[in-house]
Amino acid sequence: MSLKIEQLQDLTRRHFLGRSARGLGGIALASLLKNSLAADSSSVNPLAPKAPHFTAKAKRVIYLHLTGSPPHLDLFDYKPELVKRNGEDCPDAFLKGKRFAFTAGTPKLLGTPRTFAQYGKGGVWMSDAIPHLHSVADELCVIRSMTTDQFNHAPAELLVYTGSPRSGRPSIGAWVTYGLGTENQNLPGFVVLISSGVQPNGGKNSFGSGFLPSVYQGVQCRSKGDPVLYASDPPGLDRDVRRMSLDTLRELNEIQSRELGHPETQTRIAQYELAYRMQMSVPEVMDISRESARTIEDYGARPGESSFANNCLLARRLVEQGVRYVQLFDWGWDFHGTNPGEDIRGGLTNKCATMDRPVAALLKDLRQRGLLDDTLVVLGGEFGRTPFREGRTATGDILGRDHFPDCYSMVVAGGGVKGGIMYGESDELGFSVAQDKVSVHDLQATLLHQLGFNHERLTYRFQGRDYRLTDVEGEVVRAILS
Repeated sequence: MSLKIEQLQDLTRRHFLGRSARGLGGIALASLLKNSLAADSSSVNPLAPKAPHFTAKAKRVIYLHLTGSPPHLDLFDYKPELVKRNGEDCPDAFLKGKRFAFTAGTPKLLGTPRTFAQYGKGGVWMSDAIPHLHSVADELCVIRSMTTDQFNHAPAELLVYTGSPRSGRPSIGAWVTYGLGTENQNLPGFVVLISSGVQPNGGKNSFGSGFLPSVYQGVQCRSKGDPVLYASDPPGLDRDVRRMSLDTLRELNEIQSRELGHPETQTRIAQYELAYRMQMSVPEVMDISRESARTIEDYGARPGESSFANNCLLARRLVEQGVRYVQLFDWGWDFHGTNPGEDIRGGLTNKCATMDRPVAALLKDLRQRGLLDDTLVVLGGEFGRTPFREGRTATGDILGRDHFPDCYSMVVAGGGVKGGIMYGESDELGFSVAQDKVSVHDLQATLLHQLGFNHERLTYRFQGRDYRLTDVEGEVVRAILS
């Protein structure tokens, strides 16, 4: 928002009375300023492409969020010492002063039952639960030293996406679209795809615009049925009449914009026009049946259905058409061990089968099309899982892990990030970061840096102060950048 417009909007009757001695000339001047600013803003498309602070390595992002947080110790962070000490009481030194979601007392250490090996030229450790990712090991940067300060799902997820564990801040996709705009004016700049039929833990706040103009919020699309709800013409209203209606609404909104100078009026104009253009462009780009049979098979996708595999293929189609930021949420990664589906043996094998193949196919597809070098792909959850058995299920036959914020793993690929490397280390039992700690704000700063932003300068003034995604923290992790 323009600082001058914000100052005008903040004027109250108290301000008016305090300054009324200056006469009607001041009021007239304020009115002229307001109309001038509104006229300037009315000619600007808020989603037009914009230049970043400096030359970027990445132009776009595909963020794959595994909602609930996968057990990283059974996927990417191999701990032989933990396996050796499986079943022992957890040392008090690792529990003192700690809080866990569902575990109390002295839990038992839980070494992974999975088989690990090193893959690719860089020798990236991965388990047998993700066999397809083995084939793209040299594209992966596995950060094994992530840490957060939240151990419940919703606040941890909000911290990842908005920089704050509380609702109300803009999501990273909204920040990116605010800073860069979009390359395709017939599609949203920020698209959200949700599989497993469940919204993310943080709700729509995880892809909302917060206090940014709402034109920058994520547009949720569906891989089954109408791609976007309510975008179709109502019964009895053809496209020509729809065009006439939108023209009239635009005229009314432009009058309001000139009178009030509020940025949300420009958002409303832009969203009506985008919805009209999307009626033609979205059904085409969302139709994965247009892909070759080989491509559909590689992803494990099923046209007409709703799945994580379909959404991975859709993500590639969307970024190929100029969408700036694509966010995927996939429910079902909360491996407590409360049922067989949450067992880190068979349950994890089954769940990984829905993710492993399409993610590997996505990376290969992007590479083959020349898109991976300037597309950031991020894979992970909101926190990690404990190196011990979850308290509620500790005496049963099903193996599960509790929430764990102190140390976990994330995967980044493409977009100028080094491939085939492991960055950071946890201690020998996986309880804490032993080397090269990476906070949530550090990861955010790094992603923005690759998109050409100084994270300290990508700001928005709200309620009298400048806000940014990384709040007052964050350092770029330069060691993982090529």
